[in-house]
Amino acid sequence: MKRILFVINTLGGAGAEKALLELLKRFTPDRYEVDLYVLLGQGELISQVPDYVNILNRDYTAESVLSAEGKKELNRKVLRRLFIHRALLKNIPYLIKNTFSMLGRKKIYPDKFLWRIMSDSGMKLNKSYDMAVAYLEGGATYFVHDHVKARKKFTFLHVDYKYAGYSRGLDRDCYLDFDRIFTVSGEVKSVFDSVYPECRNKTFIFHNLIDREEIYRKSELPSGFSDTYTGKRILTVGRLTAQKAYEVAVDAMKLLKDQGIKARWYVLGEGELRNKLQQKIDSLGLKEDFLLLGAKENPYPYYKQCDLYVHATRFEGKSIAIQEAQVLGCTILVSDCSGNREQVENGTDGILCQLSPEDISRKIAELLGNEEKCREYGKKATVRISDEQGDILKLFEIV
Repeated sequence: MKRILFVINTLGGAGAEKALLELLKRFTPDRYEVDLYVLLGQGELISQVPDYVNILNRDYTAESVLSAEGKKELNRKVLRRLFIHRALLKNIPYLIKNTFSMLGRKKIYPDKFLWRIMSDSGMKLNKSYDMAVAYLEGGATYFVHDHVKARKKFTFLHVDYKYAGYSRGLDRDCYLDFDRIFTVSGEVKSVFDSVYPECRNKTFIFHNLIDREEIYRKSELPSGFSDTYTGKRILTVGRLTAQKAYEVAVDAMKLLKDQGIKARWYVLGEGELRNKLQQKIDSLGLKEDFLLLGAKENPYPYYKQCDLYVHATRFEGKSIAIQEAQVLGCTILVSDCSGNREQVENGTDGILCQLSPEDISRKIAELLGNEEKCREYGKKATVRISDEQGDILKLFEIV
């Protein structure tokens, strides 16, 4: 029986975490002994981990990493971890060197430093594995590289490596030592190859896995929009973070309202920008027009009931939310950025837009005014989407 370890930073309700759960379901317990280590030991998706997966964390919190209480608990854990195994002290030279490097690029990414420290303060694993998989960039990748014994080591990238703020200096060239590097899209691979050209021949595309039948089933459950609104419903699903550019969406909604277009924009997700976004929404008089509904355990009825799905972000790897919208035949509008443009073919199964309030509002108005075109895009979106089961063979054949 093969022994396999998966490591991820947290297990909250984001796309990479959901994709990991689908991947874990593909490993049969009669052939594989699968361990899972969650670096910070927190996240609400822990209850969805298959029973045959052994969770290594001794101290785990099932609270969302994005809820108010969850963020407090996460901060407490981080503070404690700074001093375990002298993690902070031994990384001081690394912090100084990379701070100066970031100053040269005119932007500091403190979270990148933090993941190095969290990796070095992780639990000590006494097991050896046939395969160890870091399922996320940053902490999980550092931990598998530095602290895991395995015959083969793989890592996954889910984001635009450069746009997300990573660099060879931050990563200490750790990718050179991995046996395989998997990216979730062609654009993610292209950007990574430009930074690590010597890794090109061991870097492969591995698309996010989704369970279409489960999505269909859950979309039929009795939930979804609970208000009595009769106009057009716009939906966005994603964490409330800077990457998702919600402040641009709010401005676009203001333009739509000023034009007299009867529509309401709903957002499913939580994050550190909730209070700031709500203040902006209130200041623009959009309290009844742009609604932050929070994270939902079952978002699929909302997809099915909306008139338009909008995903206007600054960058993506490969969006699980877009895949889910495609499965359910939504009309889709996405910003023209890395990741998004690989998932939606402009004018065929959706529309691309510039990340500006003016272009977003104009494209929304055009789509909401053309029901026939919306139906056409929705039908073609369901044809385009594939769960790409063949990718799993890229792991199995190596093990």
